[in-house]
Amino acid sequence: MNQLTMAKHKIYKAFLLLGFFLLTSFPIAGQENFYERLADSTLVLTKQKVQYDPSYFRIPYPNGDVPENKGVCTDVVIRAYRKLGIDLQKEVHEDMKANFAKYPKIWGMKTTDTNIDHRRVPNLMTFFSRQGTVKPKSTEIKDYAPGDIVCWDLGKGIRHIGIVVNKKSADKQRYLIVHNIGGGQVMEDCLFRFMVIGHYRYKKD
Repeated sequence: MNQLTMAKHKIYKAFLLLGFFLLTSFPIAGQENFYERLADSTLVLTKQKVQYDPSYFRIPYPNGDVPENKGVCTDVVIRAYRKLGIDLQKEVHEDMKANFAKYPKIWGMKTTDTNIDHRRVPNLMTFFSRQGTVKPKSTEIKDYAPGDIVCWDLGKGIRHIGIVVNKKSADKQRYLIVHNIGGGQVMEDCLFRFMVIGHYRYKKD
């Protein structure tokens, strides 16, 4: 093998190694980019004026939504994911239909209901624990990142849900949350205001 051929061979090997490095070292980058986009799509929702309304609505399926000026905490999550092309109404329904026994029976349901199933926090918690990544329910700030979904216990059996966004608290210590706890789709410093009972990341494969 002459020197020119050897040099070409070394360059070829170098490119192979570089390609391997890129493939094995950066799959997380694409995932992180998704969660950054999810956090951004959640922030956009704060510009939408929404009245808190827990009423039962009959909505289309799939891609159904309650009136755009109404909603509850779960609708924040649903709308944020829909901006990225993921329809939680459909995803929850399909998983719940195939695994109905694994979902809560709090409401005495005998079958699925595409109008409301995805709009109930316990159902979303079950779905995310089955189809997503379960993260620590900790009080450590470092465990929470933009794009995370957090669920809380408000007491008296009331569950709440919101999304972590890429904005920090006034003291720069905590990421803020976009949620709807009664005052519309707002961003607040409330990560540890209530007891955390669920912490997830979800990206459709």
